[in-house]
Amino acid sequence: MTALAAATTIGFNKTLMDTFLIDVPMPSMGATVNELTVVTLKIHPGSTVAKGEKLGELESDKSIFEFESPCDGVVKAVLAHPGDARPSGAVFLQIETSDASQAHLKSKSGLAAAPAAASAKAAVWTPRATKLAQEAGLDPAKMTDIEATGPGGRVSGDDVARYIETHAK
Repeated sequence: MTALAAATTIGFNKTLMDTFLIDVPMPSMGATVNELTVVTLKIHPGSTVAKGEKLGELESDKSIFEFESPCDGVVKAVLAHPGDARPSGAVFLQIETSDASQAHLKSKSGLAAAPAAASAKAAVWTPRATKLAQEAGLDPAKMTDIEATGPGGRVSGDDVARYIETHAK
């Protein structure tokens, strides 16, 4: 191999290994779903992830689904926490990657600061539970004494109905 060929190859490989920050958005789930709620997270800033690895679970008003990493990389920021509802397309997390196929997600704002962590006692509410509580004139954010018996320790619609029944007497 000539010196020029070696230099060209080394330069080419360096370009392939350069990393950049991407903004991973909340997925779009169709025309009728405008926001998703974070149910669980399996990652935190500093986590190394592989393409297709389960990062957490998101919930629409109709279902819960697994959210997977779009690429190999290192999680640099998580911008939504369990219980947070975010609109489709909003930045969910940031990953540092060398995957050129993700260049369209390259962050324009740089590393974002993660929002303050949710209180350890804050319950995760299903969308149905939130709606039922609000229809009953209750504020889910202030209801710290409700028992959460839903999947994954979430407050379900049944929990809200039971709460209303026992506190209405």
